[in-house]
Amino acid sequence: MSASPLALLGAPNADLRLSPGLRAGVRVPASSANLGPGFDCLGLALGVYDDIVVTVTDGGVAVEVTGEAAGDVPRDGRHLVARAVIRGLEFAGIAAPGLHLKCTNVIPHSRGLGSSAAAVVGGLAAASALIAADGRRPALTDDELVQLSGEFEGHPDNAAASVLGGAVVTWMTDESGHTGYFARRLHLHPAIVVTAFVPQIESSTAVTRGLLPDAVPRGDAIFNLSRAALAVVALTSDPGCLMEATRDRLHQDYRSTALPETTALVAELRRRGHAATVSGAGPSVLVLGEAELSDDARALGAEHGFAMLSLPIGEGVKPHN
Repeated sequence: MSASPLALLGAPNADLRLSPGLRAGVRVPASSANLGPGFDCLGLALGVYDDIVVTVTDGGVAVEVTGEAAGDVPRDGRHLVARAVIRGLEFAGIAAPGLHLKCTNVIPHSRGLGSSAAAVVGGLAAASALIAADGRRPALTDDELVQLSGEFEGHPDNAAASVLGGAVVTWMTDESGHTGYFARRLHLHPAIVVTAFVPQIESSTAVTRGLLPDAVPRGDAIFNLSRAALAVVALTSDPGCLMEATRDRLHQDYRSTALPETTALVAELRRRGHAATVSGAGPSVLVLGEAELSDDARALGAEHGFAMLSLPIGEGVKPHN
């Protein structure tokens, strides 16, 4: 076990310390980001959830993981959920002598469905739930959860969707060297239906993000501004605009060489009249519409190596035992 996460537990300036045995649990949703044109600013929570239970112990950090990627993650203070729990406690000026985490992972990892954002939000929300259970400090607010998770992620779209649930618009500010992360939830139109196509293959956000250019043509920027604005209309009041509102020129084409099957599936689904987009950095595909997709779409996905899943809209992170 590395020393630095343990040192964080001590929070030397903390004036409150949690008692061993204190316990809290949360449930946190998956998410999809961008939704086509809304690069780094639009997000949608999906009804697939990870569960996290945190117990204060006498010392050390231990992590128990079952489900997705259970064999691929650290089991100590380096684990992303553990780091987020520690950060949430630090932010509140609270220390814990030790932590035991039980993580039940259902969200697919490295598929463009916000698994890392869910881990961060879940850890911060678990810290908040411990704070609330202790009762001597107020729990973290939604705004604080968005800010802290945005600091981990570097952009708030996935994380804000996991915090607030439903569809979100997010933005960032940079004042005096401090980056602020903000979000507002949209009133999603009740007719909207979400379908995901999830492959077995994984992709790296760092790799696909590295394919994006530093500058784009003015015409493409204007195109995406109009479609991102239209996406808000389509999501909230006029789902009939979803096909046009999910068009993009800023990121999907640039990533196509790294995601050939994803790109081909998006193109074929759109040719058939479905508002398909790359989910986040891929490789999953998201379709927004007003009706469930047919078995023909399921077969098309299977041809490209994708499983089709009809998903409810996700609720925001919440306590769960």
